[in-house]
Amino acid sequence: MWIDTHCHLDAPEFGADHALAVQARTLAAQRGVGLCVIPAVMRQNLDTVRRLAHRLGDAYALGIHPLYVPRAADEDLDALDAALTEHRNDPRMVAVGEIGLDFFVPALCEPAMRERQERFYRAQLRLARQHGLPVILHVRRSADGLLKHLRELPTGGGIAHAFSGSAEQARAFTDLGFALGFGGASTFEPAKRLRALAAELPLSAVVLETDAPDIPPQWLYATAAERAAGQAQGLNTPAELPRIGGVIAGLRGMAPDEFAATTSANACRVLPRLAALAPVTS
Repeated sequence: MWIDTHCHLDAPEFGADHALAVQARTLAAQRGVGLCVIPAVMRQNLDTVRRLAHRLGDAYALGIHPLYVPRAADEDLDALDAALTEHRNDPRMVAVGEIGLDFFVPALCEPAMRERQERFYRAQLRLARQHGLPVILHVRRSADGLLKHLRELPTGGGIAHAFSGSAEQARAFTDLGFALGFGGASTFEPAKRLRALAAELPLSAVVLETDAPDIPPQWLYATAAERAAGQAQGLNTPAELPRIGGVIAGLRGMAPDEFAATTSANACRVLPRLAALAPVTS
């Protein structure tokens, strides 16, 4: 069984009524994806991801994404705390996320916005500690900053989503109890450093994700020139996870079934509530 540890099935690409999400999730289940984790990104979708996870039989996380910090109000942190409190006994709520720092988008690198991102991040780390939950981290040119605050406000672990840092940064995250999320970006042959990480890290450090509808694998990706010529970008969904996992398993010289079982066990270790929803053994 495969576990997709990060997919945004509530995204607009899946339709306002989530009909495409239901179709994609059904196909994913047919291909062996037993469980998905749907993270929130802002106050306005906290309830949406919860309801969708229950509808699909999946799991969810609640948090405020750094890309949404510019439009977030300070009161949104209170709303997040209230939601975490209200649903504290919901077995499908498995983490605080997606939270973190983004120092790739130029507007987010301005001093005032860096400070605001860090304030929201630290506040959400405190909420994770208060509610006894792991975290799902957005890591984009921000690994060292994330680690600095984690050392001051440790959560006990979680997942560094879409990891693309160095081997040293990877070890620092795993030392703090984190697994590292790998997905569609690892299917591109030119991504040699990322593929080397996926192949060489300790197996216990690896979990799988699609980040659907974002970060499509190589076989769904259309270049800018192809899109300009009218070729549509393929829709990335959790149904792609077994093929993505098969590529990464090949990089490690492993059988896909063994890789699926082990990475799913890893996911249940770092997001402990998953184990009750989809018991797996490595």
